[in-house]
Amino acid sequence: MAETKKLGFFARIRRSFKDMKGEMKKVVWPTKKQVWNNTLIVLVVCILSALVISGLDALFSFIIKLLLKV
Repeated sequence: MAETKKLGFFARIRRSFKDMKGEMKKVVWPTKKQVWNNTLIVLVVCILSALVISGLDALFSFIIKLLLKV
């Protein structure tokens, strides 16, 4: 039964950075156009969500005011 040698603290840090560097080389970064498209999509969805939530809030407020008047 062979024992594995435990690495020292700094050796583990060095190995971690080496592994991280290797993983970063595998990353596929988006193009500038993709970033702009995705940003615009997020902004549009946020604005539409805000409008829907505001509309529902106004509708429910109106309904509650009608019910409390009666």
